[in-house]
Amino acid sequence: MGYVRVAYLRASTHEPSWRALTNSTSRPGTCHSSDVRHTPGSPTSHGRTVVTIANSLSTDDRSTNTASTDSAGSAAQRDRRKRILDATYELAKDGGFDAVQMRAVAERADVALGTLYRYFPSKIHLLVSALDREFEDAQVKLKAREIPGDTPGDRVLYVLKRLTRGMQGDPKLTEALTRAFMFADASVANEIHAVGMSMTSIVTHAMHGTVPDSEAITDEDIVLARVIGDVWLSALMAWVTGRSSAPETAQHMETAVRLILR
Repeated sequence: MGYVRVAYLRASTHEPSWRALTNSTSRPGTCHSSDVRHTPGSPTSHGRTVVTIANSLSTDDRSTNTASTDSAGSAAQRDRRKRILDATYELAKDGGFDAVQMRAVAERADVALGTLYRYFPSKIHLLVSALDREFEDAQVKLKAREIPGDTPGDRVLYVLKRLTRGMQGDPKLTEALTRAFMFADASVANEIHAVGMSMTSIVTHAMHGTVPDSEAITDEDIVLARVIGDVWLSALMAWVTGRSSAPETAQHMETAVRLILR
């Protein structure tokens, strides 16, 4: 597995505001039957397009497709989507990335294979959407409690360490989700965008110590949150691939956050 490419973002005059980022509209996506699809002309690494949280939020008019938002569709559609993601989690927990096959997911979720492809055009779309749900669940839990820490750095480290311990407790699931994120190409841009929004929300929440009002979030907050999110995912991938131990991963994150938020 290749090394994670981390995009260290610099602020630019073209950077969208937080308010613009939170106002993207949903449009239905198109369906493709391949498990991993590449877009000609897109930047690749060893034949794979590398997508990071930072570049997932580089435009304010990128839409989020129907398959990547829980609010879309009827109650029956939301229930069907939940069953699909639940089945994905179960398969990934048992066997990791390779165990998540579209036919196996459809059978376990009790949906037709064609229906599954309408919701998630590929295995990568499916697993990246599952990663986003992990972050959405984390956001809900964070909102229910006070984040300890005297400084933004202290609070961000508290949250990231909790996230890391939780994901390290499910190594096969974490391997599947992070591997899919790193394999994602331009066709998965909407799902990557959703992950980026969720991760940025988690970090800015921690920086402010509470759920901040949109007017309180600065462009600098967003840039810093993106960089921290990318570094965190890079450190997590290093642990998944055996290039660092759990204590080394924690130390790497602490060093990075202290440098970024000093």
